[in-house]
Amino acid sequence: MAMVCLTDFEEYAKEHLSKATWDYYAAGADECCTRDDNILAYKRIRLRPRILRDVSVSDTRTTVQGTEISFPVGIAPTAFHCLAWHEGEVATARATEALNTCYITSTYSTCSVEEIVAAAPNGYRWFQLYVYRDRKLSEQIVHRVEGLGYKALVLTVDVPYTGKRRNDIRNQFKLPPHLKVKNFDGVFQQEGSVPEDYGIPANTLDPSISWKDVYWLQSITRLPIIIKGILTKEDAELAVEHGVQGIIVSNHGGRQLDGGPASIDALTEIVDTVQGRIEIYLDGGIRTGSDVLKALALGAKCVFIGRPAVWGLAYKGEEGVREVLQILNDEFRLSMALSGCRNVAEINRNLIQFAKL
Repeated sequence: MAMVCLTDFEEYAKEHLSKATWDYYAAGADECCTRDDNILAYKRIRLRPRILRDVSVSDTRTTVQGTEISFPVGIAPTAFHCLAWHEGEVATARATEALNTCYITSTYSTCSVEEIVAAAPNGYRWFQLYVYRDRKLSEQIVHRVEGLGYKALVLTVDVPYTGKRRNDIRNQFKLPPHLKVKNFDGVFQQEGSVPEDYGIPANTLDPSISWKDVYWLQSITRLPIIIKGILTKEDAELAVEHGVQGIIVSNHGGRQLDGGPASIDALTEIVDTVQGRIEIYLDGGIRTGSDVLKALALGAKCVFIGRPAVWGLAYKGEEGVREVLQILNDEFRLSMALSGCRNVAEINRNLIQFAKL
């Protein structure tokens, strides 16, 4: 079967993954309103294409944090890639290296940060971080990834507690015994009696995390800090005031608070508040090249895909992730050209139809 669009990969993954694994990746919080709205929100946005602009040559390249990538789509941090494909994050890393874009490695990887670097030594990578009750755990992993050449830290700030994902509770989701959260291998010598939350002991995450922890993180690393999980202009302003280098507008794929905005709907107020002082990225709901175009027109510098990368893995490992990225790249290039844009610098808000009927 020819894989033509990202939905084809989704259907393949749904058919071929176990029910518990599919449910884990697909899960949203509570009634999944926000998860579903992440996708539906793009369909409400209309483009204003310009014509007769000579689009015979097009260029999709852009930069993030000063580094050039081939097109403005990276891989968002998602956990447990080995559930989808035996090579897991190693395959994802090779695919993103091959397409010369950014891979945000999850703390909850089923391959270690060292294995990922060894598999794709020239890849451009950021590392997604949680703050733990035991700050030493967070500090050790920061120093590990800094030494390995990861180029930024992505601090996830929307998980003081894990959202209620109903199917995971029904399925009693657990990592299979042959897989583990590799970055913490041997750190938690847990007895069978300790309740587990997605591969690590429950209550490991610190719900007391606050803005002062951003200062703490800056004190232990020289890497740029990007905050993931901001949805309001107030928090965007605080992020700038605290000296971070970027924001990822994100609702965690609709897996945390149900009833919050779609990330694309939160983007505009954040862009208007930040006014170019730091870079703004977005994840959640990107399924087509025109979705990418809409996000860039509304002010995102780059977008990141989560679930579609996992679907690509489930289809054919590294090759599947490459195909997913290539399809998005081709669709984005086509949408750009059909809108009259020759390069990403020409994409701006004039492309968006704001008037409501």
